[in-house]
Amino acid sequence: MPCAIDIFYESFLSNNILEISFPEAYREVLPRAVAAPPLFPPAVNAVPSPARPPSGTSDSPYLQKNTRAFVHAMLALFCGGFATFALLYCVQPMMPGFSQSFGLSAAQSSLVLSIATGPMALGLLITGPISDAVGRKPIMVVALFTAAVCTLAGALMPNWEGLLAMRLLVGLSLSGLAAVGMTYLAEEIDPAHMGYAMGLYISGNAMGGMSGRLISGVMIDFVSWRVVLLVLGVIALAAATLFARRLPPSRHFEPSSLRPRDLYANFALHFRDPGLPWLFLEGFLLMGAFVTLFNYIGYHLLEAPYALSQAVVGLVSVVYLAGIYSSARVGALADLLGRRRVFWMVMVVMGAGLLLTLAETLWLVLPGVLIFTFGFFGAHSVASSWVGRRALHARGQASSLYLASYYLGSSVAGTLGGLMWQWGGWEGVVGFIGLILAAGLAVAARLARLTPLQAASTRH
Repeated sequence: MPCAIDIFYESFLSNNILEISFPEAYREVLPRAVAAPPLFPPAVNAVPSPARPPSGTSDSPYLQKNTRAFVHAMLALFCGGFATFALLYCVQPMMPGFSQSFGLSAAQSSLVLSIATGPMALGLLITGPISDAVGRKPIMVVALFTAAVCTLAGALMPNWEGLLAMRLLVGLSLSGLAAVGMTYLAEEIDPAHMGYAMGLYISGNAMGGMSGRLISGVMIDFVSWRVVLLVLGVIALAAATLFARRLPPSRHFEPSSLRPRDLYANFALHFRDPGLPWLFLEGFLLMGAFVTLFNYIGYHLLEAPYALSQAVVGLVSVVYLAGIYSSARVGALADLLGRRRVFWMVMVVMGAGLLLTLAETLWLVLPGVLIFTFGFFGAHSVASSWVGRRALHARGQASSLYLASYYLGSSVAGTLGGLMWQWGGWEGVVGFIGLILAAGLAVAARLARLTPLQAASTRH
């Protein structure tokens, strides 16, 4: 007797859900993105895959588009990416509700996100190498089920400390899929279809981040935060079940031993590079600015003169659609004009959007948030791809360090922004984000001054 998940899944197959037409910008960028190391990097000590037969041939042992195994893999990874980022960011719109329920300040309430992103940053440096020893699918399956169960448990916690403990475990667990998902794709998907596959996976990540905020932001106006977490936990549990049942086992994984000495040597190599440490710092600053704005914009819009309902504030997450578009479009522009020329421009765009949020009319504040989001995703796209181009050796560790810095910025700056809110309200938060962006522009200027020899690996 087929279960409900299987029936739902088969309906997707029968309706050709994977025949998605990506925007022109994605068609331009994704094939090039595949040539560079993925944003969520392959594991550190992975053994190179054996030589592949010509891609697209019927005798290829790798997953090819329009085969059932390919559809299984992509729907599973789409659901996995969706659940990962929905669980991570669903608490952000609920922060004012936590403040009210537990009698917390804005800074204390922000810990519900920061305490997840901090361990996730640490986990990104650990789970990749572990997957080299035990395999890709087991790590991802355990990660998703653990995160879903901890989310359900968080909804039942009687106090704030218990909820924070569950959120810490959620962040640490989710690093398992974030660090290993694209490694699985790189090992199992035929190169001829990698751009399509990567696009589906990335779209799952982006849709999850937006939907988690959107669902919780709207629901919290009508039900308690406990009900919201229970609903999202059940959704994640269903996604994890489909993921475990349908993701094909790895056919090209070869286990390798963990060598801490090699890890340390490669990390030290990256910090001797004249550009990579600055890019790691840039990731910290960019994500710190972005999360700080979205952590406290809800508090701002709930107050006078706007006095919006929580459901309407939750709809602000729709601006992520602009970011999904800009990450591809700005990436293509950087390929055309050069990263050093484009990078500082999109950071200026972030600053312009930030200033608009100081307006007293809502019809300027909301476009300001949209412009800020557009600039952030564009800057993040340029910085993350720049890391892949600069790192000539151990590219997986380089991407891991960038992402660890990225999520650490979310944890640190996101909480410090709460102190700025207590001290100076929204103007204090905007001033704090402005200082972060000023530091980011200084780093961008430093990167732009790399000599041709130093920038050789970037091509720009």
